[in-house]
Formats: sequence, structure tokens, C-alpha cells
Amino acid sequence: MSTDKIMAKVERWGVFEITLPGRADGNPFIDYEITGTFTGVHEQKTVNGFYDGDGSYVVRFMPSFEGSYEYKISGNFGDEASGSFVAIAAGMNNHGPLRVRGCQLEYEDGNPYFSVGTTCYAWTMQSEETQEDTLRTLAEGYFNKIRMCIFPKHYLHNLHEPASYPFEGTPCEFSGDITGNFMSLMGVQPGNDWDFTKFNPEHFRNFEKRVGELSQMGIQADVILLHPYDRWGFSTMTAEQNDRYLRYAVARLAAYRNVWWSMANEYDLLRHLTVADWERMAQVVYSHDPYNHLRGIHNCFSQYDHSRPWITHCSIQREDIYKCAELVDEYRIRYKKPVALDEIGYEGNIDQGWGNLSGQELVRRFWEATCRGGYAGHGETYLEHETLWWSHGGKLFGESQQRIKFLHDEILSHIPGSGLKSIKLSWDEVAATVDNFMPSGYYLIYYGFFRPSYRYYYFDDNVEYQVEVIDTWNMTITDAGRHQGRFKIDLPGHEYMAVRIQAVT
Repeated sequence: MSTDKIMAKVERWGVFEITLPGRADGNPFIDYEITGTFTGVHEQKTVNGFYDGDGSYVVRFMPSFEGSYEYKISGNFGDEASGSFVAIAAGMNNHGPLRVRGCQLEYEDGNPYFSVGTTCYAWTMQSEETQEDTLRTLAEGYFNKIRMCIFPKHYLHNLHEPASYPFEGTPCEFSGDITGNFMSLMGVQPGNDWDFTKFNPEHFRNFEKRVGELSQMGIQADVILLHPYDRWGFSTMTAEQNDRYLRYAVARLAAYRNVWWSMANEYDLLRHLTVADWERMAQVVYSHDPYNHLRGIHNCFSQYDHSRPWITHCSIQREDIYKCAELVDEYRIRYKKPVALDEIGYEGNIDQGWGNLSGQELVRRFWEATCRGGYAGHGETYLEHETLWWSHGGKLFGESQQRIKFLHDEILSHIPGSGLKSIKLSWDEVAATVDNFMPSGYYLIYYGFFRPSYRYYYFDDNVEYQVEVIDTWNMTITDAGRHQGRFKIDLPGHEYMAVRIQAVT
């Protein structure tokens, strides 16, 4: 049968979707297959489709170029189909998927991307009201990346049942009693009854709906595929079950341009999995993803070897109580890849050291990471609010998110290039310049918890520089005039100050 299905037109880097009826007997998740081959002037890709329940099969495709495409849908699922569509120009907020450029990230259309991320592990598994609150909060523009799990999470302050589960079956009964330290919260409880060969399409539909909404808001979805915080048995699946799940997740999500793949949150706490297991699962993901989305793996105690070829960027949790952002230079030199500090601590006041930073300290870490050429991540864990942003989403109550938005909108978005790298100017400051091969005449200098009342600067005798004094906490930028040669800049003598110096052209 020949069909021109669903959409005659789709944006470049948008999602073209075809839904077809097919066989529903047996177990369609494992008994039948559907694939789509898409051919345009500049590309040809074959992608896996998936069973979406109720006798429906879906194929999704993201066109990378403008122009006409022909497609053919085949497999043993039912009747084959063919047709065509047109990929039109990308819309104003559509810059394509992200790509690695040295130690920086850029959109595929060449526009720079400066990651200011946050973490809401299980927000898509909360009530509809909480999910909508989360989207309203994100619409305020504080962040352009969010880390989020496909599987539910069982951990401190997050012990209720999720709104849905990824497989057909029934969960164990959980009394809610907790004893011992945080490691006692990890472990599968008896009484789970899942069919790991049958996915729950409703769970995945809601997840991908939220990914699509994030895409429309310009927010990257850092999709966490596996994690250890589990009482339902999803962290202890067999190799066959894991691989099947990964293929299904990639088939459903890969066509969304804003997707990143995080193989795990705290991979090293999944102690039954070896490096060989992780390498095998990573191959499943990248071999089934025709769009080459970003791929990383996040640690608890010991970093994975980020130099491995399949890893596109470093996803790092601090390993030292005090130092994290300060190590960005070392990571960039060691791995020669973008550095995302996805867990540098959260603003809040819970009893755990990772979740009781002040807003000032979290913002300091963001600026420190930024001026060393890295990307930092936010989280919020205030005990007096039952819904903790770090896991549930909802609403924010802290002080850091406004300052993070200021960093992105007023500083990073005005860098004359795609990123920063650290430069040595003085021993008691963190200084950055544009990360490219040409002299930029741009310097961003951060003083953190130091409190100078003035500083002298010298770059050369011939160039005139525009100088601005930035109060990173009070979010002000003060014009300090134009200067040449050796010059002095007065500062207010309190913490969290920065100076931006740009050559006048």
C-alpha cells in the first residue's frame, strides 16, 4: 500500500512520524519488527520503529536537510507502506541537535550552545499537576538542559510510587520504613512481578511528550537510561533485557533533536555490571541511533574512562568534598572533550552534604566552571518543601536559579565565539578567554570568594579595552570605561565579583 501519512511537511530537525496498524497477536514487542528507510538528496537513513500498543506501530525520523524525502516502511508487522514528505526550513528556535567542537558544544547549524543545566530525576513520573508546574518553572528560562530518568527512582525524600512504570506488571508493596544509611535505600524489594518483554507504552508516551515540550522550549533532555536507586527490579535486569530496553528507548526517542544519552546516573553503584557490560550497552545505543546524539556516563565515586571513543563529553560528579569546578582544566587536558559537571552539589538544606549548599556557593561553582571552560549543573533540595526539585520537579524556592539565568543571558550569550577556556593572568583569579585559535581581545575574570577593592590590568600598549564590573550575585553590570596600556579598576571589595574586558573594534 502507498500512503502519504500524517504530515506532508516537517521542519528540518523536526520529527516526522508515521503510525500504521499491524499485528497484535502474540507479543508484538518481540515477535514483530518495523523499520523505515528515508531517502533525501543528501542522506539516506534506516531507522527502527516500535510497537506502541493497541495494534499500532510507529516510525519516527528526523530529517537533517531541507528538501523532499521518500520513505518506505517494511517489516513483518503488517502491510508495508511508502510515501513522501518535504523538510522545510527550521524555525527560529530550532538549531538542530548538538555537536562537539573541540572542548565545546555547538548546535548543528553552527550556533553556540552554553549549557546551564539542572536535575529533576523523576519529574515525568509525578502527578500531572507537578509535571505542569515543572514546565511552567522551566519556561522562566533558568536552564537549557535537564537531567531526567526513564526509570522511577527510590531514594531519600522520594519514596512514593511513580505515576507509571516502564513495563507491564505489578510493583512490590513498600511500607515506607527506612533504616540505616543511604546505601540501605538501594536494593530490589521482593514482590515485584514484571514482564520485561512487554513495555508499557503509556509510560513512554508521557516521557516523550515531555521531551517534545522541552524541545519547543529550547531545553536539552539529558536522558538517564539506567540508575541504581531502585526497589522495583529495573536495575537488575539481565543483559538481554537491558539491550531490548535500550533498543526500544532509542527507537522511541532518537528522532527528538534535543536528546542526549546518559548511559547511567552513578554507573559505579550498579556493581553487578562490568566495564564490558557498559561497553556492550553503549554499542547498542550508538549503533541504533542514526543521528549521533551526545553520549556520556555519570559516576558516583570513580569516573568512567571518558577517553573511550563512544563517549562524546565528560559527565562528572565531584569526587572531592571541596573541589570540583576547580578541576575543569585538568579534565579538559586529560580527555580533550567538553566537560559537564552534572553534579557539583545542590542548593538546599537536607542532611546530605551534596544537598545543602547555599545559593551563593552553587553560583560560585557555576562561575568557576564557566571560566575554566566547563558546563555546570544545578539542583535544589530544600527540606521544608515536600516536593524537592532535584527529584520531583515542581517549583523552585532557592536563590541560585536567577543568577544562573543572568550568567547565561547576560554573559555567555554575548561571548564572541562558541565557548571559553581558562587563561593564566594572575595567581589569585580565574580568567577566561574565547576558546578558538585566534586572539579574541576578550577576557572574563572571576574573583569568587576573594574581595579585592581594586585591580591593575595590562595586556598591551596599543589596544583600547572596554571594561565592565560584574556583580554576579546582585546581577549588575557597571561600565568602568575604556582603558589602554596599564590601568586600574576599582572594585567594591566584596565576594562574587567579575570583570569583563573586551577590545574596542
